[in-house]
Amino acid sequence: MSSSKSSLTALTLGAIGVVYGDIGTSVLYALKEVFGSGHVDFTPANVYGILSIFFWTLTVIVSIKYVLLVLRADNHGEGGLVAMLALASQAVKDRPQLRRVLLIIGIFGTSLFYGDGVITPAISVLSAVEGLEVVSPAFKGVVIPATLVILFMLFAVQRRGTTGIGKFFGPITLVWFGVLAVLGVSQIITHPAILKAMSPHYAVMFMWSNPGTTFIILGAVVLCVTGAEALYADLGHFGKKPIRLAWFSVVMPSLTLNYFGQGALLLQNPDAVKNPFYLMAPDWALLPLVLLATMATVIASQALITGAFSVTKQVIQLGYLPRLNILHTSVRDTGQIYIPMINWGLFVTIVLAVIMFRSSSNLAAAYGIAVTLDMLITTVLTFYVIRFGWKYPLWLCLAATGIFFVVDLAFFASNMMKLFAGGWFPLLIGGVIFTLMLTWKDGRRLLNDKLRSDAIELPAFLEAVFVSPPVRVEGTAVFLTADKGSVPNALLHNLKHNKVLHEQNLFVTVCNHEVPWIGMDKRLEIESLGHHCWQVVIHYGFKNVPDVPKALDRIKSRGCELDPMTTSYFLSRDTVIPTIGGGMSTWREKLFAQMHHNASGAADFLKLPNNSVVELGSKIEI
Repeated sequence: MSSSKSSLTALTLGAIGVVYGDIGTSVLYALKEVFGSGHVDFTPANVYGILSIFFWTLTVIVSIKYVLLVLRADNHGEGGLVAMLALASQAVKDRPQLRRVLLIIGIFGTSLFYGDGVITPAISVLSAVEGLEVVSPAFKGVVIPATLVILFMLFAVQRRGTTGIGKFFGPITLVWFGVLAVLGVSQIITHPAILKAMSPHYAVMFMWSNPGTTFIILGAVVLCVTGAEALYADLGHFGKKPIRLAWFSVVMPSLTLNYFGQGALLLQNPDAVKNPFYLMAPDWALLPLVLLATMATVIASQALITGAFSVTKQVIQLGYLPRLNILHTSVRDTGQIYIPMINWGLFVTIVLAVIMFRSSSNLAAAYGIAVTLDMLITTVLTFYVIRFGWKYPLWLCLAATGIFFVVDLAFFASNMMKLFAGGWFPLLIGGVIFTLMLTWKDGRRLLNDKLRSDAIELPAFLEAVFVSPPVRVEGTAVFLTADKGSVPNALLHNLKHNKVLHEQNLFVTVCNHEVPWIGMDKRLEIESLGHHCWQVVIHYGFKNVPDVPKALDRIKSRGCELDPMTTSYFLSRDTVIPTIGGGMSTWREKLFAQMHHNASGAADFLKLPNNSVVELGSKIEI
């Protein structure tokens, strides 16, 4: 009993550090942007109204939608938009047209994650370092260089993994939330009546009196819930109970106290709007607070970078991106990975964002569109999961998701007003990634169709070969083929040029599925083709780590002994030639050909031993 309690405590502490880092740093800029926009006058009624809107936004979107409803939609214990997409597509698998539409919507939402992954570290770290300007105006020129140095150090250490520093995330973020609560209480004590703003009628009164202003400021209000998607994305790492416990016991109370403390400060000193968070603190605490805030924003950024690595790996295994070089940074935790191309691609784009926008206020204009569109997509996918997957009545599904749909749509519509002020930036990033994903998926389909049209059936081919068998040599040949039952090009080349066949031959197809995990009991399908030849299908979920040699170790009980010293892996290395007409447009075919050329080798991705791989090339026109 005590060990389960300590495990729950450790998981809850971990969830505070990883899951809530992003939403926990929103206090640095959210309220400042609402009142700093110039749309809201400094009257007590308006301050009460805005705080009430903040409180109920956190309650409706985070507490009710994500913590209570969306966390229930786990895909074999996993969460996140990719897991939700897999759940929704499975729920409507008997409706192919609808399934295709949902897949496109879900993949677009996943693409937007990368836009969010650029803006979040930029605005978080920049807003923390801007505290130096509060310490002394002389530090103004240091803010951007210091931000860039911190970001570079953050991305430079990714290769080493987070095992060493990860254990400090929870305690540091817990201290951060404790400081948020203390700062808030220190101001609330001077104006305790501010707590009345928890009543929803203050929010309703403000919206009723200022409908136009309310719509405009929703684009800034949404900043208080940025990071809410992380609750669902990190479900597999921590589980529902620790995430819920962390939110209701630590995060929500601390955020509420801090926002209300900022409101109390603004009632007494409207000039504090230039940076209400830092101006709550006494002068002696400013520098330590800037340091703590910077650490908190780095942790928030770290969680998002790690998320980008995980999402990329999942999308690759779902077949929407080419294989990339993926390095494992921990021998114990297979989820800890590092993808150099994603790491430095994110860093370059974040540096571009910091240099272009130059302040957290300018970045706030770019923030929101991608986040709210992702929230909207999550709501839509949730409807299809609970309606067609869980078979709930239509009226209940509409009631459960309809309210959130209206709220998300209102936030998204308000954020669209910031499109030309910077909102185009994350949308552009998401659009580029979406184009790459669809081009890769469509290109792979065209390539497989071409290979299938030219393919020879494997059983018939083997039967013909063994009528007058070639020379058999010692050892085992493993032929990797994308299409089960077809003769691999590598086998044809081997017979044509070497005129030999190995003593044992395995024809292996790796299948990736729209579920997070596939257990070892369902990992292998084996079929004997005679003459010491076997057809093998290896199944992986999008969170499994493909390892072909390890999977093949399990076929020894089927009468096929594999000696690593005498096993060779044969792969076809295809060169794609774009052609005019048919297939995709010419520019997309050229893009696919380039992506196919630059994809990392299948040997590394499938964990094949380098000294046992033979690649045989061929050219294919699409």
